[in-house]
Amino acid sequence: MNQKSLLSVRNIHKTYDGDGFKVQALKDVSFGLAEGELVAIMGTSGSGKSTLLNIISSLDTPSSGTIELKGKVMDNIFVEPHATHYRRENIGFVFQSFHLLNDLSVEENMAIPLILQGASEAEIQHKVQDMLTLLGLASWRKKRPVQLSGGQQQRVAIGRALITNPPLLLADEPTGNLDYNTSKEILEALVEMRGAFNQSMIIVTHDPNVAVYADRVLFFHDGQIVDQYESSGERKMDPILNIFKKMMELSA
Repeated sequence: MNQKSLLSVRNIHKTYDGDGFKVQALKDVSFGLAEGELVAIMGTSGSGKSTLLNIISSLDTPSSGTIELKGKVMDNIFVEPHATHYRRENIGFVFQSFHLLNDLSVEENMAIPLILQGASEAEIQHKVQDMLTLLGLASWRKKRPVQLSGGQQQRVAIGRALITNPPLLLADEPTGNLDYNTSKEILEALVEMRGAFNQSMIIVTHDPNVAVYADRVLFFHDGQIVDQYESSGERKMDPILNIFKKMMELSA
């Protein structure tokens, strides 16, 4: 790819030690992410996908290896207060569970990251309005999360994640609680937002229907990247399914 590099994950290992057991969750994982690129990380349960996402977002600490963002080694992001600052300035999160605050309206939920950054009231109103319009939620701005459909709630979560224009969006099974048609709408929304903001995204999934939206798919098995697929701008399901079936055979 010709885009400028945003993220470099280099030789990440993660081992969990406990009373009488040792689990090697990640084994020498390395890959890069360009600005504006959407990468899907695909694998079965327990393959290390979410562990990797937690390390990239400094929610977990690697046993060894480095994370580089915009060419700079992030060597202090696994200790506080640096971890919180790193996440606040660089990472947007979208989860399977929407994690909206039920006592707040749609616009209030979206505004939270801006408030935490100390943005002015005028800036908050302007950015929230723009995001509501982009996501087709302007008429729902005063509603509470319980008054929204699952797809609408996930759109609010996407807006909240992107409202501060973070360099990197991390999504962990973002369509896991949604039906097929709603999942498709959410994925189309993510692609639209990627285009609007030149947003770099990593989506963790076990679903080929999600992975087909990515520019590149990394296939995880037993804590390692065992294969990858580049879409060349086309959403082709068969190559992804073929690689995933081989990976499933490894797990059998």
